[in-house]
Amino acid sequence: MSNKHKVIFQPSGSRGEVEEGKTLLEAAQRLGVDLESICGGKGTCGKCKVRVEEGYFEKDAMESKMSHLTPLTDVERKFIKPEDGPQMRLACAAEVQGDVKLFVPEKSRAGKQIVRKAAKDITIALDPAVKKYCIKLAEPTLHDLSKGDLERVQGPLKAEYGLENLTIDYVILQKLQDLLRAGNWEVTVSVWKGKEIIKVEPGFVEVSYGLAVDVGTTTVAAYLCDLNTGKVVNTESMMNPQVPYGEDVMSRITYAMTHDDGLAIMQKAIIEGLNDVIEKITADIRSNGTPGGASIVDMTVVFNTAMHHIFLGFNPVYIGRSPFVPAVQDCVDLKARDLGIRINDASYIHVLPIEAGFVGADNVGVLIAEEPYNSEDNVLIIDIGTNGELLLGNKEAVCSTSCATGPAFEGAQIKFGMRAAPGAIEKVRIDPETKEPQYKVIGKADWHTHVENANAKGICGSAIIDVIAEMFKAGVIDKSGKFVKDLDTPRVRKDADGKPEYVLAWADETSIGTDITVTQGDVRALQLAKGALYAGAKLMMQKMGIEKLDRVVLAGAFGSHIDTQASLTLGMFPDCPIEKVYAVGNAAGDGAIMALLNQGKRREASEKARWVEFLEIAVEPEFEKEFMKAMHIPHMKDPFPNLKSLLEKDHVPVKIKG
Repeated sequence: MSNKHKVIFQPSGSRGEVEEGKTLLEAAQRLGVDLESICGGKGTCGKCKVRVEEGYFEKDAMESKMSHLTPLTDVERKFIKPEDGPQMRLACAAEVQGDVKLFVPEKSRAGKQIVRKAAKDITIALDPAVKKYCIKLAEPTLHDLSKGDLERVQGPLKAEYGLENLTIDYVILQKLQDLLRAGNWEVTVSVWKGKEIIKVEPGFVEVSYGLAVDVGTTTVAAYLCDLNTGKVVNTESMMNPQVPYGEDVMSRITYAMTHDDGLAIMQKAIIEGLNDVIEKITADIRSNGTPGGASIVDMTVVFNTAMHHIFLGFNPVYIGRSPFVPAVQDCVDLKARDLGIRINDASYIHVLPIEAGFVGADNVGVLIAEEPYNSEDNVLIIDIGTNGELLLGNKEAVCSTSCATGPAFEGAQIKFGMRAAPGAIEKVRIDPETKEPQYKVIGKADWHTHVENANAKGICGSAIIDVIAEMFKAGVIDKSGKFVKDLDTPRVRKDADGKPEYVLAWADETSIGTDITVTQGDVRALQLAKGALYAGAKLMMQKMGIEKLDRVVLAGAFGSHIDTQASLTLGMFPDCPIEKVYAVGNAAGDGAIMALLNQGKRREASEKARWVEFLEIAVEPEFEKEFMKAMHIPHMKDPFPNLKSLLEKDHVPVKIKG
């Protein structure tokens, strides 16, 4: 039997017994401690720093020592610097060998992320998969015993509504007799796709609810819809509860590979999380005396391929290995109760199809929401995240691809990167003359310019794009991304390793007691991410014979919060008129709503997911060459006439090829 040791985390006070050999990160996850770990415990982000409190703590009846953890590793030596202070360890690398008390510094605490996935108004013909029919039955008598209760229900549904050969869910059949008599032989019947009775309610019940869900790698958004009006009546969102097991897709696939119960743990986490969302989103809903999720009669879900597999309990390992073959590519309809989703027991969950290995149902949601296949223009649609997904084309042809952009857009691999939580810098401007910055902090209304107690904690994704674009425009970095030497400003200096960095916020402006800086490594990380997106778009254009883009659509919650000019300046995509670059919000969620409200959109999703041509750009011989050229800002060789005129208009003193 394994030994257990007492582990205490401060300042939260969370404590418990942890098995010997578990990492401090695993201990934090078990004890509910919000510890930043953007790489999911792989030892590549260095965000999970904790301080060991040494000594005997009488109140806790324990002695805490550095020696109660495994020895310092090379990974820890890489990330832990003298300025971090003494007794620091990386929680993902240090294993428990004895009782230990720890302090989690401010910058290692995972703040509650601001989840921005609001629904937009959608106009679509109403044809939901589940429809309600009210019927009045004749009460049976001793002279009328030729039919059972089910046959009595099927008769009027056929006669009045033309519904033939209806089946009934077994769970509903078990309740049917009581429900008919409770309604005095008047009932409202919910029928799925004109085939199956999935709910029977006593009396006349008009209201009907459906739920559309977008399960993202980082965030989950749910939209409660009135199936009679098509209106979104409530929304709810949360951080994906799988985040502690890995911030990106590959981290979670790795977790499933390296833990015998990894898949089960992550599936349980998302199921429980969705049930919490359902409980919250239906808190004010009551249908015929039935509260909560039981009032939801239909549900649609979109997600990337890895989230798809984990949600359905499919082993995700095979989509992480070449040739990246998914378990199932077409849409799936399955009973909610089979997954433990707490909506109406007999209802179905409709999972939209996936396009290819790493182009999932979320991209199909974007596809049917934005309909590039109905466009005359050459449109590029980018769903920006840790795994950038692209659609390109028009009514003649559309292709898709997936780019491993890495987690830089989410704040990983960035020295002071963090999620979009209170305290994160979200917008940046830099004066090209003085090199002095202004920035906005989430939770604060004003722009700040060296204001004490601005309480900045780090830099979120939208500000990372802003600040590096601004540094380029201000001449702090050059086209290759290197810092310009001998600038007359205290903002540019050398770090402890002698490498250049830009001071975005001085220590007295922060809540972490240290300067927030942008390093040469941060610039390189963003160049790698944006270079992958650009190279993907460029290769798609070459394959399809498209010379220029008419429109660029930025999809996803993150895409809605990045500055379009900053993204064009960096060269995240080929040149395009700035007025034709726009964000559409959570298009994947919009697609899920459309599929909920209209069966034709479900058929369209299945057809178009197969019609779209998938390009595996990573194996293209030209990818590496295009990627290297796309590392430059905005590009090594490609002209940017629209960007050039834009910067000239703003009197920005940098040269762009037109």
